[in-house]
Amino acid sequence: MQEESMFVGMDVHKNYLQVAVLDERGKVLDNSRVDNNLTKVNEFYDSLHPSDDTKVVMESSGMWYNIYECLSKRHLDIRLSNPAKTRAIASAKIKTDKLDAVKLADLLRGGYIAECYIPTRGTMELRELVRHRAALVRMRTKLKNKVHSIMFMNGTSISYVGTHTFTKGYIEKLKELNDYRIR
Repeated sequence: MQEESMFVGMDVHKNYLQVAVLDERGKVLDNSRVDNNLTKVNEFYDSLHPSDDTKVVMESSGMWYNIYECLSKRHLDIRLSNPAKTRAIASAKIKTDKLDAVKLADLLRGGYIAECYIPTRGTMELRELVRHRAALVRMRTKLKNKVHSIMFMNGTSISYVGTHTFTKGYIEKLKELNDYRIR
């Protein structure tokens, strides 16, 4: 006898996952809250006894990648839903985590999931590196603008040689201003 397919919808949050499991007919077999740590996620999937035909969907959020990696080691068919395009959840009159998880599983069962691209671990790491550097550059720019703002507010200016501020010489002259906000 062939095992029945299962469709798993995961509403992923920072501290927990709401996981709904549907059979081929759309009957809810389980709808549980699972702590968002890999040990608990593995324990939950061990209790499910997923077949080779089990399909899983989760919404793209800041916490999806580690769960994806964990579950992909189980050779499950995992999809990443684009939340902006998953209109059925966004337009629901009653929104709860349990209903969202069931709706995700049901959309997967019907083949209506708008999927996101799932990059490799290397690509993810490169993207994170670029995002991190961009954030650091924005912070640096904000701090430099704040220093200039303080100087303008005090009517202070520093003459500098060259075309750029915040060279070693410029920073030494800033220190000489003896303003605690700049120091």
